[in-house]
Amino acid sequence: MPRISRRNFTKQALAAAGLIAAGTPATLAGPAAVINRKIPSSGESIPIMGLGTNRYGVGDSADARAPLREALARFHQLGGAVIDTAPGYRSSERVLGDLMNDLGIREDLFIATKVDRESGRDDSLAQASDSARKLQADTIDLMQVHSLRDWENNVPLLHDLKQDGRIRYVGLTTSRSSQYAEMEQAMLRHDLDFIQIDYSLEQRKAAERLLPLAADRGMAVMLNRTFGGGRIFGALGDRSLPVWTAELQITSWAQFLLKYALSHPASTVAIPGMTKARHVDDNFGAAQGPMPDAGQRRQMENFFDAL
Repeated sequence: MPRISRRNFTKQALAAAGLIAAGTPATLAGPAAVINRKIPSSGESIPIMGLGTNRYGVGDSADARAPLREALARFHQLGGAVIDTAPGYRSSERVLGDLMNDLGIREDLFIATKVDRESGRDDSLAQASDSARKLQADTIDLMQVHSLRDWENNVPLLHDLKQDGRIRYVGLTTSRSSQYAEMEQAMLRHDLDFIQIDYSLEQRKAAERLLPLAADRGMAVMLNRTFGGGRIFGALGDRSLPVWTAELQITSWAQFLLKYALSHPASTVAIPGMTKARHVDDNFGAAQGPMPDAGQRRQMENFFDAL
């Protein structure tokens, strides 16, 4: 079977809905329709569809930046707010800072980035300051320890930055199940505003202990790898959506996968990568309308497991 790409899935789904000619999915009702959820530690509401930017490190090329600018503008237009980046994503922080400034939308966004240094407090402080400069932000909304790197020292540092008003929320991230035991230890030891973790129809292990623990500890959950790194599209092949997905207003496999992840009771926001405006349009179809209940989630799991 030829490799199935996200691009082909998106085009097929929009074509089936008769939407390609218009350029913008007619099913999107705009920002007012986007579901919001509260950050437990503060009660602040954020839209459930965020933007991951590990592919925004394109440097200074105007041609490479153009589709990213279009995607970011569309994300903002549809009511998106949460944008996740990291110093390790090459030039993504600088590119985002320039694009947000160019579009004049920085004040409408919720910016999350990370620290990943393991050589002491001063080095981590310098990295956090450098991220703020690149993002052209006086205050970072969410600063996270990237992949648990030196979390014993970096989490207390981030709490100090929060106390000083330089960041608003403290978080911790992983995208590997091999780190789950250590993640659990850190969650039990520290008061975190956010955790970020991989969770998808393909990779459900986080639901065994970490997602329930986050709910118990009052931690918001940011979901990465909701498409399982893209492998899920290959597993789905060229199948049509099940008839029963219509009641959930699902019109594409991307929406199927996102609604599954976002319907977990502990989830707060998902951050799929979106480098093109058509990806934004497609993904935002999962940020509105009905969410799967427990029975429908089991139906989705059974469907995928039977592939």
